[in-house]
Amino acid sequence: MRVAIAGGGLAGLACAKYLVDAGHTPILLESRDVLGGLVAAWKDEEGDWYETGLHVFFGAYPNMLQLFKELDIEDRLQWKDHTLLFNQPEKPGVLSRFDVPDIPAPFNVIASILRNNDMLTWEQKLRFAVGLTPAIVRGQAYVEKMDQYSLLEWLQRQGVDERVNSDIFIAASKALTFINPEDVSATVPLTALNRFLQERYGSKVAFLDGSPTERLCQPMVDYITEHGGEVHLKKPLKQILLNDDQTVSGLLIRGLDGAEDEVITADAYVSAMPVDVMKVLMPEPWKEIEVFQKMSELEGVPVINIHLWFDRKLTDVDQLLFSRSPLLSVYADMSNTCREYANPDRSMLELVLAPAKDWIDRSEEEILAATMEELKKLFPDDFGTENSATLLKSKIVKTPRSVYTARPGSQQCRPSQKTPIANFFLAGSYTMQRYLGSMEGAVLSGKLAAQVIHQQTETLQSDESASKVLQPVSS
Repeated sequence: MRVAIAGGGLAGLACAKYLVDAGHTPILLESRDVLGGLVAAWKDEEGDWYETGLHVFFGAYPNMLQLFKELDIEDRLQWKDHTLLFNQPEKPGVLSRFDVPDIPAPFNVIASILRNNDMLTWEQKLRFAVGLTPAIVRGQAYVEKMDQYSLLEWLQRQGVDERVNSDIFIAASKALTFINPEDVSATVPLTALNRFLQERYGSKVAFLDGSPTERLCQPMVDYITEHGGEVHLKKPLKQILLNDDQTVSGLLIRGLDGAEDEVITADAYVSAMPVDVMKVLMPEPWKEIEVFQKMSELEGVPVINIHLWFDRKLTDVDQLLFSRSPLLSVYADMSNTCREYANPDRSMLELVLAPAKDWIDRSEEEILAATMEELKKLFPDDFGTENSATLLKSKIVKTPRSVYTARPGSQQCRPSQKTPIANFFLAGSYTMQRYLGSMEGAVLSGKLAAQVIHQQTETLQSDESASKVLQPVSS
C-alpha cells in the first residue's frame, strides 16, 4: 500500500517507519529543508548546533526507547543520575535535590520527596501526599476526568499547600507544557506524575549525544529508505485534493524555486503536520464534520529556546535543571550534558523561556537582555561582578505554535488517528494518545496511525477475499 505522509517531524517519521515494517510504502513529504519538526536543529556559521527546544528523554518514554532499540542507536542516549534539580530563588546559586534511590516504584519517588528538606516542610509533604493519593490510587481514568480543572484548581480542591504549587508545580507545569498551573489542564501533569510513580526509572533523564536532526531523525530516514520508503524535503503541502465523496484524491505540492506544482497520489494519506497547519489546510467540506470542528479548538503554544555561549565554564552540573524563574522554565549546560557539544573550558547554556506568549513578538535583543538578568540570579558568582563571564554569541529560536496548548477541556478536542474520511489519517502529539504533547506522544501517535492504516488494509483485503469466495460459479 502506498501512503503519502505530509510532515517530517517525529510523528511523520515514526508513522513511515512502522508502515515500512508492516510492508507498506510510505512517501514522506517535508515542507522545509530539515527534518524533525519541533525537534529540528541547525548548524550556525561556526559549526555549533542550535535547536528548536531543550529535548530530554525520560525513562517513562517506552515507545521512544523501543524506537531507539529498533534502530540500534540506544547508545546515543546519555543517561544522567536519577535526580531532579531545582534552583532556589531565595538562595541564589543553590540547588535543591530530589535524589531518587534505586528501589521499586513508587517508593523511590516517595523517598526522594521525603528526603528533601530544602523546599517543603513535613506538614507540606503530608498534605502533598494526601492530595495526590486519588490520582495515584484511582488511576488514569480519574486523571482523564480531571481535564475539567486547571492544575491550580485541582490542587486547591485537594487541599495541597500553596507553597507546593509555587515551589514544585509551577516549574513542572512550565517544563511539561510551557504554561502555568492556572492555565494547564490538571490531566497533563497528573499523567506525567502517574508514569513517574509507576515505573522505577520513569523520572530518569537522558540527553541525546548530539543534535536530534543527525542522531535521531537521520537514522529513521535511513531505516525508511532502506526498507523501500521515500523521504523528500522541500515539498510543502499546498492543498488536500478531494474526490466527490470527500475522500482524498491527492496532495498538491507547491513547486519551489520556479518549479511547477505537482500532485502526489497514494492509497492512503496522513497529516503529520502541526495542528495549526492542518487547520489552515483543512478542506472546506471537512469543516462541517464534528471531529474536525472540535480539532479547530486546539492551537499550538508559543515557545522560545535560547542558546548562550560563554567564554568560561559556569557550572559542572550534568543534568536538566528546573530554574524556578518567572521567566525561564528549564535549562542545561549542554557542554556538560551532550557529548557532541562538550567543551571542558566553556559553557553553552540552553534555556526555555516560558510562558512565552508575552515574549514571542518581542525582539531578540529584549529577550536576550531579560534572560541575562535572570542568569545573574541563577549564577550570582559569574555575573554582576568585575570578573563576569562574557557572552560570546547567542541564538534564539522562536516557535510561535509548538505543541498544542493543554488547557482545561482540551482532551475532548483531540482527535484519534483514524478520521471519518476513509483514506485520511492523523499523526501528531495533539492526537489522542496517553503521552500528550511530547516527543513520546509524537512517536506513539505515528505508530498508532500506522497500525490503523495497516489494520484497515487487512480488513479490506479480508473483505475482498470473502467477496471472491462468495461469488457464484457460472455454469
